[in-house]
Parts: sequence; structure tokens; C-alpha cells
Amino acid sequence: MSKYYFDGKGKAFRPIIVALMARACNIHHNNSRHVQASQRTIALIAEMIHTASLVHDDVIDDASSRRGKHTVNKIWGEKKAVLAGDLILSAASIALARIGNTTVISILTQVIEDLVRGEFLQLGSKENENERFAHYLEKTFKKTASLIANSCKAVSVLGCPDPVVHEIAYQYGKNVGIAFQLIDDVLDFTSCSDQMGKPTSADLKLGLATGPVLFACQQFPEMNAMIMRRFSLPGDVDRARQYVLQSDGVQQTTYLAQQYCHEAIREISKLRPSPERDALIQLSEIVLTRDK
Repeated sequence: MSKYYFDGKGKAFRPIIVALMARACNIHHNNSRHVQASQRTIALIAEMIHTASLVHDDVIDDASSRRGKHTVNKIWGEKKAVLAGDLILSAASIALARIGNTTVISILTQVIEDLVRGEFLQLGSKENENERFAHYLEKTFKKTASLIANSCKAVSVLGCPDPVVHEIAYQYGKNVGIAFQLIDDVLDFTSCSDQMGKPTSADLKLGLATGPVLFACQQFPEMNAMIMRRFSLPGDVDRARQYVLQSDGVQQTTYLAQQYCHEAIREISKLRPSPERDALIQLSEIVLTRDK
């Protein structure tokens, strides 16, 4: 069960970013291209924490498909799925402890706390419209960007003693991570289920008001009531989807993602030039153009 999602069919987006960041920081510090074994382990841990969170998310959301196949909870049931997610997390924790660097341990354990707090933020919604967008961005950071930001920071700590570089790595990961999730929220409205490997309009069906919905709400205030009842009445999901597509919510969310990507590029450009640094710049551009 715990190996089920480790089938080579995922994007491996997080470990790729972490491995590239490790090399970029190593080169910046002392021209060594070599990724240390401990840095490679961080890339593996990042994917394990991410995968454990998918297993648990699918239980919380009662999801039936992921990456184009049945979810762990649909095949083996919820109780076993929760335990499988826990097992993956424990394997990640053991690997983290073996690295033996207390700074890195404290950086990556923050991710697990953020994931849990992010999930709680997602379960609540703000009555005050002005607070809603800040709530959404905080949830997005904790559920998606914290893992990328802190994993990037962890490999920079292992490869370079300069705190300035640690902050560059963190800021790059944070901004790319938020942009990645914003585009994910856009694709929930613009992509077909076959491309995504999971049902689209999934967020609305879960009662979630993501970026496109919050922007659309500015043009169609009648969506406020739907957001507060979490799209629970018959027809709410379809009506909300139509409002989003009639508004410029998708374009505004995409524009916001572009701003985060530009910030990521600005940060990573402070490192010494290297093919890996350039690949990270390219990756932040690919984030904006992906279709799944």
C-alpha cells in the first residue's frame, strides 16, 4: 500500500527542484557539481512527505482517483490508508534522522506541522471577504509551498554555510510552490479529467473556494453565499463553475502565479551562474505553462 504511488508515474517535481537546488548551491559555494548523498536523501524525503500527504488527503476528501488510478483508500479502505500514509512518514523520518544534522531535521519537521495546519485552514472558511484571500494564500503556503521551500533550504544548509544562500533557496521554493498550486487551482477549471488524472471541479465539490472562485466573487457577489455554505446545495457547483468561467478569475489567478514565478526567478538569479541555476529558472517558467 505504501509503495502504491511510488510507481514512477508522478511528475517528481519536488525531488527534481531539490536536486537542482543542491547542485546550484554547491556550485555557488565551491564549484563542486557533486550532489552529496545527504542532499539526495532530502530529495527523496521531500517526495515521501508529499506522497504521505496525498494518501491522507485522499482519505479526508474521500477521493476515488489520483494520477489516473484508484486511490489507496478506495482499494484498501480508509483505516488502512491512514496507516499507510503514517508508514511513509515514518520512513521519511528515519531517513531524516540518519542525515544527523539537527538544523536540517528542524527545517523539515516544520513541513509536517505546516501540512497539518494547512489542512485545518482548508477545513475552515472566513466569513469576512477581506480576510478570505489571505486565508487562501496562507493555506496554499502551508499545504504546498512549505515543503518545497524548506526542502530547498535544507539542501542549501548541507551544501553552503552562507545564511544568505539559505534564504535565497527558501524564497525560491516558497514562490515556485505557491505559483505551482495557483496553476493547479486554475487547471481544476480549465483542464479535462483525462489530462489531470483526477476529476476536475474537484475543489468546488469539496466546498473549497480557490483563487479563480475568490477573484470571480469580486465580479459576482452572489457567490458569497455559495462560498459560505461550501457549494453544498444542488446546482451550486455548476453555477459556481459558470460564474468562474464568465469572470476573469482564471486570468487573474494565472497573473498572480506569474508574479510569484518572477519573484522566484529574481531570487535564484542571485546565485552564481550554472546550468542548474538556469534549469531552476526554466522550471519556474514551466510551472506556468503545464497542463497537468
